[in-house]
Amino acid sequence: MKIRKAVLPVAGLGTRFLPATKAVPKEMLPVVDKPLIQYAVEEALAAGVSQVILVNSRDKGALEDHFDRAPELEEHLRSRKKYDLLQLVLDTTPEQLSVASTRQINPMGLGHAVWCARDLVGDEPFAVILPDDLVRGDTPVLQQMTQCFETLQCSMVAVEEVPACDTNKYGIIDPAHEQDGLVLAKGLVEKPDPALAPSRLALIGRYILTPGIFDLLGGQSRGAGGEIQLTDAMARLLEKESVYGFRFQGVRYDCGHKAGFQLANLALALERDDLRPQMLPFLKQQLARWS
Repeated sequence: MKIRKAVLPVAGLGTRFLPATKAVPKEMLPVVDKPLIQYAVEEALAAGVSQVILVNSRDKGALEDHFDRAPELEEHLRSRKKYDLLQLVLDTTPEQLSVASTRQINPMGLGHAVWCARDLVGDEPFAVILPDDLVRGDTPVLQQMTQCFETLQCSMVAVEEVPACDTNKYGIIDPAHEQDGLVLAKGLVEKPDPALAPSRLALIGRYILTPGIFDLLGGQSRGAGGEIQLTDAMARLLEKESVYGFRFQGVRYDCGHKAGFQLANLALALERDDLRPQMLPFLKQQLARWS
């Protein structure tokens, strides 16, 4: 089976970025000139996904609007012959993309957010993308994973090594063995104390899951932080099927934190031929100032 649907949990309040997120969804904050949510959707499209499911909350309608047509804006740009800008606007609503939305009424954790999408996903494997994790690579990370899924046909999650002191910030995989970048899990634990962590392999925001995960999430068991944790459900899924950690090729920017968000802006701006000539002299000046 191929992955046709991707769930994007976007119901959070984005309190780390206040006051910017008081009236603007965190996922609409731009990295250079494109909102975080658009990077996630473009990655899904590159992986062959045809339907994106937003697990949303009240007052975040801008996320849906971003992927809708904007006739007045389009006509304004067309009438002024600003065709490059018009194409950028049209590119946010590709014909092959279907966007659906459902509400997470109560903020009960990532596992609960995924469970909220169960009726829209149905009985088929699906992807989960956390827009906070912006990953850059020659091949988008979800595309790397879907190519691997075509052979494995079982659940997997992107992983990367983190400092030992940071294991209590992530889901952590307990590895059985590893071959060619695939880590067979014998267990998973959410936010373990560094002294008790089974490894430093952290789960980051890209998953491919089989529909059996919904029954496990439906038990509504609370885990770390009093929330319904996706990691805990995946640990129970191991009783039924194999789960793999996937070492992806690329660089991850944690845009859920201010430093990571700024690093992403800097790195992606430096990739741009139109911005690099202005930025490099400024950066050299700043480095000289603060060194």
